[in-house]
Amino acid sequence: MTAHGLAGGRAAGGQRRKRLIVVGSGIAGLYSALLAAEGGAEVVLLSKGALADSNTYFAQGGISAVLDEPAPGDTVAAHIADTLKAGGGHCDADAVRVLCTEARLDIAGLRRFGVRFDLDDEGDPALGLEAAHSAPRILHAGGDATGAGVARALIRAVLDAQAAGRIRVIGHAHVTSVTQAFGRVTGVAYLHEGREHSCQADAVLLATGGAGRMFAKTTNPSVATADGLALAWRAGAAVADLEFFQFHPTCMVLPGGARESAGSDPLLISEAVRGEGAILVDSYGDRFMPAYHPDAELAPRDVVSRSIALHLAALGEPNGHVFLDARLIEERRGPGFLARRFPTITARTRAAGIDWTRELVPVAPAAHYWMGGVLTDLDGRTSVPGLLAAGEAACTGVQGANRLASNSLLEGLVFGRRAVEGFLGDGSADPSAPALRPRVGERLAISAADPDRHATTALSGPAEPSLDPVAPFGRDALRKLMTAKAGVLRDGVLLGEAAAVLGSWAETVDPETVPDSLDSREHEDANLLLAAQLLVHTARERKNSLGAHHRNDSQDETPAVDDFDKRYTMSRKASLILD
Repeated sequence: MTAHGLAGGRAAGGQRRKRLIVVGSGIAGLYSALLAAEGGAEVVLLSKGALADSNTYFAQGGISAVLDEPAPGDTVAAHIADTLKAGGGHCDADAVRVLCTEARLDIAGLRRFGVRFDLDDEGDPALGLEAAHSAPRILHAGGDATGAGVARALIRAVLDAQAAGRIRVIGHAHVTSVTQAFGRVTGVAYLHEGREHSCQADAVLLATGGAGRMFAKTTNPSVATADGLALAWRAGAAVADLEFFQFHPTCMVLPGGARESAGSDPLLISEAVRGEGAILVDSYGDRFMPAYHPDAELAPRDVVSRSIALHLAALGEPNGHVFLDARLIEERRGPGFLARRFPTITARTRAAGIDWTRELVPVAPAAHYWMGGVLTDLDGRTSVPGLLAAGEAACTGVQGANRLASNSLLEGLVFGRRAVEGFLGDGSADPSAPALRPRVGERLAISAADPDRHATTALSGPAEPSLDPVAPFGRDALRKLMTAKAGVLRDGVLLGEAAAVLGSWAETVDPETVPDSLDSREHEDANLLLAAQLLVHTARERKNSLGAHHRNDSQDETPAVDDFDKRYTMSRKASLILD
């Protein structure tokens, strides 16, 4: 194994500079790397693909923030209330307060790094309205291509910092494990150009994004394979809220003939389209959302996704789709409005052979965002000293049981910055530096197995017996299994069947162990299998429906008040802790 850069550099005063390894090049990783470099740290940024390969790059909706001059009637308190409401009462209130209060600081930070937000006719920030927000507070950069606009600006800043010698960027580097010594993280091992390498550091920040590739339909790019979660789990870090996976309700279902030309992944039709007035209709042309929720198409995402699934099931079309009618917007706002407001969606729908100014767009729910992840405190610290996490890979508690639209990019900014501030200021280079204490307190500890047993064995059983032969493990088989048995609608039998199949696969492909392979795909497959087991395990434990976790066999659709606060926290040492 080749060792890269084992000794830290020296600051002007002769003191050794702290080194931070940032894993991932989405908004949390890029922004954190820039801030750490500005703060005088030696920064190594590892990206599994190109710097633009991230969920951030494909984000359309925007970034929510209450600015110094907010929309009339909007306040930070209203943003907090909206976030808590969308989260189903399961949010960490302190984390939400930090997110909403500090948002304006990081919007200013993005501007400093070259991000240009869209302006209205008066030259003020153009603030959009999205589902479950009580006021317009969504910033966009390039209309419906906000993520790409933000990512491009941050990537330019990172490349400039690299040219100046302040950040070292290693692209196409797949991190396979977090290295540890003397009870703390000391660096990472990674694959690059067909060889194994290692790099040492004072701390490692995981900003690897989500795991949409666990499911058959997803808005996530190919790099979203639960890498950060798997790295943290194998290092012994606590994870939490893994049962809560958000499905975006309106992803375009491509006609068969258009699949090759438009790409194999569903196109996310931004929430902002429904915010502008688009409605959902079924195959009979009937609008159905008002029958499911008083806010209709502007209900929280989990409600809209679940309503679509329930409506399709009622129509006898469980694998079908519904339609998004955006023609109403064009009629009301005038010809050309959709193309100006949503240029990316207009181009992509046109490439698929659909003129959405005149035609209905076929849509269905697709895996979009994981509320759970590596458990952190408000400064990005995990339960393992020297290991930090931010963005979708982390679980700060801010998203609760269901993320409020456009809060994801904001979370990556706010808590990425706080992780860097903590790293630069809290003595993280000291081996005795404290880590997060998992939020267990006085609550009951529930273990799926003896702590000394192999964690994967605990995660895979007990399970419902399956009469069907188990297909060989493969990524396609895993994605079909998770979609069918742990997707938008769940119940105990389906989840038990999923656990049984996952357990049988884990007997031959041990996801707890780093694969002895130079093939990145084998590492991704093991990470996805591990993530699937963790998700199914917590989904089986939470018997009630809450937020994005919906069980058809739930005994009570409205859990008792204290049930909202139950947070299922796991680590390899203690399989399940009820916090």
